[in-house]
Amino acid sequence: MFEKERLGEYEIKNLEELSRYAKGDIIKMTTLAGTGHPGGSMSSLDIYLVVFFFAHLLDEPKDKVVVSHGHTSPGVYASLARLGYLPIHDVISFFRKAGSPFEGHVVKGTPFIGWSTGNLGQGLSAGCGFALGAKLRGENSHVYVLMSDGEQQKGQVGEARRFAKKFGLSNITGVIDYNRIQISGNIEKVMPQNIIENYLSDGWDVIEVNGHDHNELYKAMRRARGVDNPVCIVANTVIGKGVGFMEDTEKYHGNPLNQAEYRQAMEILDLEDDLEFYRERRKGTCTWRPSEAITEEVIDSGSPFTYRDEDKVDNRTAFGKALKDLGDKNISKGHLVCAFDCDLASSVKTADFAKAYPDYFFQSGIQEHNTATVAGALSTTGILTFFADFGVFGIDETYNQHRLNDINKTNLKLITTHLGLDVGPDGKTHQCTDYIGLTSNLYHFKVIIPCDPNQTDRAVRYAAQEKGNFLIGTGRNRWPVLSREDGKPLFAEGYSFEYGKMDSIREGQDGAIITYGGMVARAIKIADALAKKGLSLKVVNMPCVREADALMLDELAQLPFVCTYEDHNIHTGIAPFIAQQLLMRRYKGKVASFGAKDYGPSGETEEVMVAEGLDADSMIEVLSRMVKKKRSKR
Repeated sequence: MFEKERLGEYEIKNLEELSRYAKGDIIKMTTLAGTGHPGGSMSSLDIYLVVFFFAHLLDEPKDKVVVSHGHTSPGVYASLARLGYLPIHDVISFFRKAGSPFEGHVVKGTPFIGWSTGNLGQGLSAGCGFALGAKLRGENSHVYVLMSDGEQQKGQVGEARRFAKKFGLSNITGVIDYNRIQISGNIEKVMPQNIIENYLSDGWDVIEVNGHDHNELYKAMRRARGVDNPVCIVANTVIGKGVGFMEDTEKYHGNPLNQAEYRQAMEILDLEDDLEFYRERRKGTCTWRPSEAITEEVIDSGSPFTYRDEDKVDNRTAFGKALKDLGDKNISKGHLVCAFDCDLASSVKTADFAKAYPDYFFQSGIQEHNTATVAGALSTTGILTFFADFGVFGIDETYNQHRLNDINKTNLKLITTHLGLDVGPDGKTHQCTDYIGLTSNLYHFKVIIPCDPNQTDRAVRYAAQEKGNFLIGTGRNRWPVLSREDGKPLFAEGYSFEYGKMDSIREGQDGAIITYGGMVARAIKIADALAKKGLSLKVVNMPCVREADALMLDELAQLPFVCTYEDHNIHTGIAPFIAQQLLMRRYKGKVASFGAKDYGPSGETEEVMVAEGLDADSMIEVLSRMVKKKRSKR
């Protein structure tokens, strides 16, 4: 740790020698792979050596390091290997080889590394999530976020600075490799910025040092660890430091050395040219693997609330009540529950939780990108984490952040209201009609779109207990509570939410309407109207819009007509998925799909539905013709 005021001469000489060898390792691995970023890795190297040498790893709680400029992975691997945390021969031999853990950008599970990075600008937000988790748990650990100067151009970095200051994250230290070079040249020519002034204006302390002086770096990190404020260390560095012809040259930002340059560099560093040894070794397989830290949450999901139609509760309110109940059942027992909001608490219904548990509610302002990443990182620390937002902000605007959450296998519960065309008169900019298509690109997200407040309550409690990322979607307006024939709520007594299960709401022999969310009540109205015309249509609720219920699909495949009905982009909603499933079953009936074919107009939901041809009257007319035509051919 940082007990001493300064480094001793032996420590300085040791770090200098490690730096010389590690520079050779960086050049060897990138030359061998024929790809990589040697220059920036060398400018960041001395920062890595000091952080990894003095941060806690073996003690509990462990310090965490986020390398936001993940392309400098050669510097990370070389420094960790020279400090004894990684096998040096494997690091050099298998860098950027398919199947190797030593990827082009650093990955979670590498010693100290708590976050896989790639997209510049997200690291400080992830660091805030880890620092917040440590603070909430009362841990005496520290988070170091190592960044490039170029990525300070990103708006998300500014969002993270403000978040860290507002919530008193004095256990976070940012270190910027200030080498003034990015891919396209000098940072001042690419995009001028006032890095130091930006941090100061957002309330951080700033320490400026020589980024190649190990003692200066040590003293700055020691000082930062004792300050009751977020601290940014601006480390002035030189790209390609230690190899004269590489220094301060943008060419080497993202290009490895050729063979002649490689040999020249080895001579300058006075290191052995053993590239052939590593080239032969690269033909084999790397056996070292990252460790996966497992965090187990013990969550009491409580007893579900049951609503009747006369209660006039909408789905988003049902979520808010379930959220507060989860807080009531868990926080006093030490099982922490947190909620994040972006200036929409009254609309996304997190206000009751915020009032009851202000220390676990994080009002993040209109900073969705940062909030998505902070919440994602926090969710990996054993704290049940919810992020509630409008659909266009919570998933459309933050898709890239959730993609990185997905890569990091976070445990985020993302609640999005105002989905589909059901957003009131706000118009096309707020109509989130693409969320199924977007989340379908994320391999580990589960999506649930409940159809009434009772199913919403149970879906929220289900997701709270399950590991992994969930998107739970609610609408803006109130949807009816669905009831059985005896008048009792359908999704109440005797019902428990089962992921992937499709619900049969109405039975029918002439065909089926498959739908979800607020469209279920509309589909029931349509089916009931068609029944009066002698046409029998089955209504199927598909809350898990990305999952196939094999038994239900087998049943549907026996019907002569199947249609999907949704207020989502017709090309990326459930329609392609259902068609694929029926095709796999060699379905010979007729398939039709009804959904949003363009951005909707501004107006009340019913007006928008009419404009899109999705209102009940339009659907009754169209389906009546289709089903009668299909029946006449049988």
